[in-house]
Amino acid sequence: MSKTFLVADIGGTNTNLALARHDGETIELVFKERYSTQDERSLLEPVQRFLKAASSLGFSEAIDFCCVSGAGPVQADETIQLTNAPWSISASELSALLGVPVRLINDFTALSYAVTLLDYKNEAEITRLPHLDGSLGEPADGLMLIVGAGTGLGVGFVDRHGKSVTAYPSEGGHSELPCFDALSHDFHEWLSERYGYPAGAELAISGQGIANIFEFVCTEKLDARMIAAEYGIPQPGSGSGLGSGLEASLDAGPSELSKGILKTPRTAWPAAVAANSRTDVHCALTMELFVRLYALKAANLVSILLPRGGVWLAGGISSKNETWLLENHRFMRWFEKNYAPHIREFLSKTPVLIVKNYDISLLGAAEAAHQFSEHG
Repeated sequence: MSKTFLVADIGGTNTNLALARHDGETIELVFKERYSTQDERSLLEPVQRFLKAASSLGFSEAIDFCCVSGAGPVQADETIQLTNAPWSISASELSALLGVPVRLINDFTALSYAVTLLDYKNEAEITRLPHLDGSLGEPADGLMLIVGAGTGLGVGFVDRHGKSVTAYPSEGGHSELPCFDALSHDFHEWLSERYGYPAGAELAISGQGIANIFEFVCTEKLDARMIAAEYGIPQPGSGSGLGSGLEASLDAGPSELSKGILKTPRTAWPAAVAANSRTDVHCALTMELFVRLYALKAANLVSILLPRGGVWLAGGISSKNETWLLENHRFMRWFEKNYAPHIREFLSKTPVLIVKNYDISLLGAAEAAHQFSEHG
């Protein structure tokens, strides 16, 4: 029997709402809207506006269940204090408004449910990253690891065996930041001094992380000779160009373009840095360090979970910068690094996939709603 669910995905930047029809086999998002999380004071107001807009367009069917995924851990009282926004979500308040049962789940629990619905061979939804030997790997039944750099860094995992699916919450985005060379250690020290604690992964591997790296490389005195030797950053207008040209560019300090970015609102920095990563040395260095840290963090998590179902890179940054991750095996060159030969062997066979379906969190919340409404 078909059911209609109200589903939501609440992140630090966007609040996405949808009506989802689930016939027991497939999910259809029949109406959806997007709101600014930072512009709202709670979830109740956008939900009311959403339902009014849906009704005006003829979507007046009764809602059977509501599931909300939020960027933060679910507390014992069924609330989520959003990690990167100044308000919280309450299941009881939302249930009183809607008159239906409401369940809250972590945003990466929703993504965990969602990846089990995706066809990894569908190139419109998924990009598979080739390993250094050219192989792609085939996701198998078992644990699937979801890692996603967006406004923050999310981590989730799901155990799939046939049609049996169990998703688990995680706050792995706040675990340790991997350091691998002098630049990353200096950056870690810079972050730790700023926050008063040893820096966690999210402070570098996320949108806010790109902003942090960019500020660091633009404002700190860097060892330009070491960077020129260790980082393959092309000079603007050249095909390769390491060496003295890069050293000179770094020693000269931020370009006018980089200085201009620094004068804009901090939330605009990640997109601007990524957009100029091929023409500006400081933007390029920022994205290069970001990708290396991202790949190493994903590999660290793989060594803990051994996910035979693959690593699924969700979050907007991976999909928007797909070419940068793929180019010259930029991501996979660092993903496959480990001091232990048996772990390197496992990493070299673990499928890594970029999720490009922007409705994935809503689909995951709808699948979770179906599971909860059927089984409690």
